[in-house]
Amino acid sequence: MISLTNLGLGYNHLECALPKSFANLSRLQSLHLAGNNLTEELHQFLQKLSAAEDSLQVLYVFDNRLSGPLPDFTRFSSLIELSVGSNQLSGSIPETFGQLSSLVSLQLYGNQITGSVPDLSMFPSLTDLGLGDNQLNGTIHRNIGQLSKLEHFDVSFNSLKVVLSETHFSNMSSLKFLLFSSNTLLTFNFCSDWVPPFQLDVIRLSSCKLGPHFPKWLQTQVNFSHLDISSAEISDVVPSWFWDLSPGLIYLNLSNNLIKGLLPDLSLKYHGYLSIDLSLNHFMGPMPLAPPNVTLLDLSKNKLSGSLSFLCAITGMELTYLDLSNNSLSGELPSCWVHLTSLSIVNLAYNNFYAKIPRSMGSLGEIDTLNLRNNNFSGGVPSSLKRCTKLRMFDLGENKLTGKIPAWIGTHLTSLIVLSLRFNEFNGSIPRHICHLNQIQVLDFSNNRLSGHIPHCFHNFTALVESKSSSATISFYYMKFYGSYAQSGTYIENALVLWKGKESEYGNTLGLLKCIDLSSNELVGKIPKQVGSLAGLVSLDLSRNNLTGNIIQEVGWMKMLESLDLSANELSGLIPAGLADLNFLSVLNLSNNRLSGKIPISTQLQSFDPSVYSGNPELCGLPLPNKCPGEEIVVEPLVIVQEDDDNFITTGFYISMGLGFTLGFWTVFGTMIFNKPSRHAYFKFLNCIKNWFYVTTALRMARLQRRLQR
Repeated sequence: MISLTNLGLGYNHLECALPKSFANLSRLQSLHLAGNNLTEELHQFLQKLSAAEDSLQVLYVFDNRLSGPLPDFTRFSSLIELSVGSNQLSGSIPETFGQLSSLVSLQLYGNQITGSVPDLSMFPSLTDLGLGDNQLNGTIHRNIGQLSKLEHFDVSFNSLKVVLSETHFSNMSSLKFLLFSSNTLLTFNFCSDWVPPFQLDVIRLSSCKLGPHFPKWLQTQVNFSHLDISSAEISDVVPSWFWDLSPGLIYLNLSNNLIKGLLPDLSLKYHGYLSIDLSLNHFMGPMPLAPPNVTLLDLSKNKLSGSLSFLCAITGMELTYLDLSNNSLSGELPSCWVHLTSLSIVNLAYNNFYAKIPRSMGSLGEIDTLNLRNNNFSGGVPSSLKRCTKLRMFDLGENKLTGKIPAWIGTHLTSLIVLSLRFNEFNGSIPRHICHLNQIQVLDFSNNRLSGHIPHCFHNFTALVESKSSSATISFYYMKFYGSYAQSGTYIENALVLWKGKESEYGNTLGLLKCIDLSSNELVGKIPKQVGSLAGLVSLDLSRNNLTGNIIQEVGWMKMLESLDLSANELSGLIPAGLADLNFLSVLNLSNNRLSGKIPISTQLQSFDPSVYSGNPELCGLPLPNKCPGEEIVVEPLVIVQEDDDNFITTGFYISMGLGFTLGFWTVFGTMIFNKPSRHAYFKFLNCIKNWFYVTTALRMARLQRRLQR
């Protein structure tokens, strides 16, 4: 097919390498192979297109697995669009890229490219430059500012170390998209009176260094629809002109700065479908009115006061995300939730709301997270909430709620992963229907007035029986509306958990915590054996109740357990030997019970402080000071060693003497055993000695007798 000019095979399941026969396509102008599974090195891939060096204008091979360094593209002199993004390319950007004078679009995003952004000023026609999501760790050449036709400039999610000045943007009169987010060492240093040559549509400078003053050059931008200058080290007051800049704004993110001041009436400033994130700042004063068509509103972790009456003025149906936590808001919750049916996240924690939870919240049929923690809500849990069947996180902790724990929580809210009713005034027994929550990972009923027995059906908590976690985070997708189009966003759940004796709020690692906390209640009876089947549980706290009976032998089955608190109960009997097999156990408290007998011997149990066993008078053995019956105290006898005055006679002396004797003995005796002539000579010698001794003795005795006879 030597006359082929356009070939499109994108988004299939093509594998391995490009066939060598592609070298025959001498007239090829456009090749689209994106979204496949090609795995060869890029320079080998290009070698097979050598016949098309003068004709190839468009090359799309993004979303593959091509590897190797960036090769020299200069021989493809007609290239207009080059996209090799989302591959496995490495190395730096070659200087020869600047010789492709006809190039209009260059996409290298999503690789492992390092180094600096070189001089690309020789691309007079370049309109689209995508270098995001790489490992660029150098600078940006000043001549980049000569690209007068550049519209899309993306170097986000790199590690660039550069101070940007006016020169870097001097002639960029066509620039519309400025995407520099997540370059923490990238600094903007512009003169206060600088007037940019461009009018931007999308500005994303999150995690760059823009502060400490609010960037004044933004005053010249009047048409932008997206602005993200979050985490930009700004510690200033938002100037009044800012709120009147762009009436067409659909996304505003000033979060995680130190911005101060009052918020204006936002309902008068914006009328479109707008997402607003002003969280983690120092905004103060009364809660502002929100735009009627707001789709996301996050004003959490500020110093705002007032009520939530503004919610009733929201007329749009697209509000999916509402986070006003960690402020000083007060009053009763309004009853107009019935028209906010798209809400997926509602977080009003750490405020001063009071009175009853409105029944109209039961209209939130799409809600995934309802967090009302640490307020002053009273009364019971409204039964209308049973209609919120998609709830995965339900936190009513640290309020003044009363009544019994509703059984419908277990039968209707079966998607729950986190359920916290801690620090309230709930009474009665724990309903057995709660065991229908087979996805539950965090169950916290601590510090209430619950009585009765612990249900025997805890083995139905499937997620707690499994020893492995699916992921470290508990997250889900929700819809974000930007003007006329929608995009999915990711929300990471967080929960306040008493972990190893310390209260902490967990988010990114919440999925690793599998906890049950029933402490500080009035529960009675024995610990059900079924609790031992929760092999994935990492924390169990049943302390400060009235539990009796023995510690279950099945506790040894809970191999993932890291924290166990059974203190301040009336448990009796022996500590089960299986407790010594819990290798991950790092926090243990069995104090103030009626336990008896010897503490099982193990490296683990003896390493704890004695206080974890205190308040059990009949408990004995290490690490407690009191010994168990039958254990004798062995006193080592005192050995008195008398020093010898002769320092020459030492242990070494005796050793040397013994070695000398052994060596001498076996030298003589061994020679006689293994050498026959030596043996005969030796015995002959002994025989001669014997004869000489006998003759000599006989002669002397005869001589002596003669002398005596005289």
